[in-house]
Amino acid sequence: MEKANERLADFFFEVGTMRKLMRMHRQLLLTDDMSDSIASHTYRVTLIGWTLAKMEEVDPYKVVMMCLIHDMGEVRTGDHNWLHKRYIKSFDDEIAKEQLGTLPFPDLKDFLEEYEERESKEALIAKDADLLDQILLLREYEWQGNKEASVWLRGKGNLEGNEQFKKLQTGSAQELGKTIFNRPPSDWWNNLWTGDNRK
Repeated sequence: MEKANERLADFFFEVGTMRKLMRMHRQLLLTDDMSDSIASHTYRVTLIGWTLAKMEEVDPYKVVMMCLIHDMGEVRTGDHNWLHKRYIKSFDDEIAKEQLGTLPFPDLKDFLEEYEERESKEALIAKDADLLDQILLLREYEWQGNKEASVWLRGKGNLEGNEQFKKLQTGSAQELGKTIFNRPPSDWWNNLWTGDNRK
């Protein structure tokens, strides 16, 4: 059991480095948002995935687990934006085997394989969650005045031109995407603020 615990400790240290890995679309979106790490992205993707699983009435546990590990390989490869991917080859199968396949439990590698195959409804939902997080991020950047984010978000002028929206597979994700597209990012606190301290 000592060797298994050592492997788990190493894995958890590796997971911790996700906080330090910034997402690379920052280069092409002309932004220096240091809050957008692999870890922060994964957190919101996971909550979106859980919500979509409930809406689509599938196993939320499986979806959450797929969302949690969907970008684990980027700890070893780094994140690549769409320009980088034109020139970079990553050995994802090798990474998954070494990173998750050496753990004392096979579940995480199994979840990642199912996610990558995109054949189950849970895998489709996990990918939808990943795409919706990008739509949310683009909407937040657009709201701040980032013209490049607005081009990415709106495509040819509407949501249907958005690359992420076109890839959404579930009705729930598509409907949620439309709402995100039209909703101001600061509306969540509009009815909560006050100038008065509570007494």
